[in-house]
Amino acid sequence: MDHHSFLYVNYIPGLNKLPEQVGNAVLVFLILFVIFLLGYRNLKRKGDDVVPDKHFSILNFMELMVEASVSLVEENMGKVGRTLLYFLGPLILFILFNNLSGLVPGFEPATSNLNTTLAMALAVFFLYQIYGFKAHGIKYLKHFMGPILWLAPLMTPIEIIGHLARPLTLSLRLFGNMMGDHILLGIVLLLIPLLMPVPVMVLGIFVSVVQTLVFVLLAIAYFSQAMQEEEEL
Repeated sequence: MDHHSFLYVNYIPGLNKLPEQVGNAVLVFLILFVIFLLGYRNLKRKGDDVVPDKHFSILNFMELMVEASVSLVEENMGKVGRTLLYFLGPLILFILFNNLSGLVPGFEPATSNLNTTLAMALAVFFLYQIYGFKAHGIKYLKHFMGPILWLAPLMTPIEIIGHLARPLTLSLRLFGNMMGDHILLGIVLLLIPLLMPVPVMVLGIFVSVVQTLVFVLLAIAYFSQAMQEEEEL
């Protein structure tokens, strides 16, 4: 990213002291926080009225985001997925809105920086290991020994390498796609500054949603494998 380009974070006190990708991540988080705070206030104001608003509102938007996140997790993990919503729900929103922010002039998506995507991938990696041990205790180590015990000396190094590669592949996939999309959009805006590059914007939205789903679905798969029933190990 060109350091001479306009970015909102460079003009916000406090955020302009941070690295650009960190400042953009914090800014997107604050925007999300304000949206959900306004939605929560509208929800409290409605009280027991469960009739949805007739027109689009912040409350409708908040409900849509929450319901979509819950459905995505439950459809792929079942009811046990609710125990992970505290992590997977914010992760979905953080990745999606950071991806989409790259389509807005003045934003540089934090997900186009490898430090950000690697941090999220490592959080997934360590947390699913914790949940694996929490679900199975020391028997969780059977995950690393392969299906047949006498193959353990061969399979254990392979399994360990495979698990260690997961944060790398998760982070590089999201980083590479969002960086490429961000660069493409910048080039189109540079070449056609007076025309709205609608096809590229639509493609950017599609890529943002797909990359969010890919990252989160892989994370869900890792959690599911770590927490699967003991008889399936």
